[in-house]
Amino acid sequence: MTSGADGSPGATLRPAMGPMASSSEPRALDPLRLATGETIRWLWEQAARFATIGPRSRRGRRFGHFGTGSAICFPVAALFGERYIHIGDASMIGPYSSLSAGVSPGHVPDHDPVVKIGDRTVIGKGSGIVGHREVVIGDDVWTGHHVYITDANHGYEDVTAPIGTQFAEPRPVHVGSGSWLGHGTVVLPGSTIGRHVVVGAGSVVAGDLPDLSVAVGNPARVIRRYVLGEGWIRADGDDLPRAEHA
Repeated sequence: MTSGADGSPGATLRPAMGPMASSSEPRALDPLRLATGETIRWLWEQAARFATIGPRSRRGRRFGHFGTGSAICFPVAALFGERYIHIGDASMIGPYSSLSAGVSPGHVPDHDPVVKIGDRTVIGKGSGIVGHREVVIGDDVWTGHHVYITDANHGYEDVTAPIGTQFAEPRPVHVGSGSWLGHGTVVLPGSTIGRHVVVGAGSVVAGDLPDLSVAVGNPARVIRRYVLGEGWIRADGDDLPRAEHA
């Protein structure tokens, strides 16, 4: 300890600059590295822009219907069965999402469309919509990231066969117009979410949620509902609707 440049006691002198000290000092990025980083970021932005799937793109024309102003953002995690997928106008599916109709590529479903997404709907990044027979998402539905919606499940009754090879009968899924599904929501086969419903982040929907309600949890249960003339009220006691197990 010694006096500092201002003469104040107790100031600590910096160590002498030797080879070891200089190696720990921050070093400015050289111009080539900076330029390379900027170029990579620019190229990725252009890839995201030009590789987005729209109604006039070659991939977009494979869909049963792809509405005006709609987009599936790049990169896509998985996409097949486009012929059996209908997307309305001005809707967007975020990057790293999966969207499929049918059990596997080339499968011919017994229902058309299998997946139907309405107008002005926004599906968050990293989400998955997997339809084997019927998944219907209404207009103006918005979701957080990493939401999973499916009408398909696996059986387990045959103990001599892997569960992954035992397909259970698909059960239709409906999500009503104007609803919001929070981050990480899972919507299981046979579920129906009504109109103007809020589903809290991390919830698992395994049954029916009525119109004009707020639901949270696993399985999701209604905690608030809208009553004409009263507005939004808490749902409790025996009046509390609960989603049934799938």
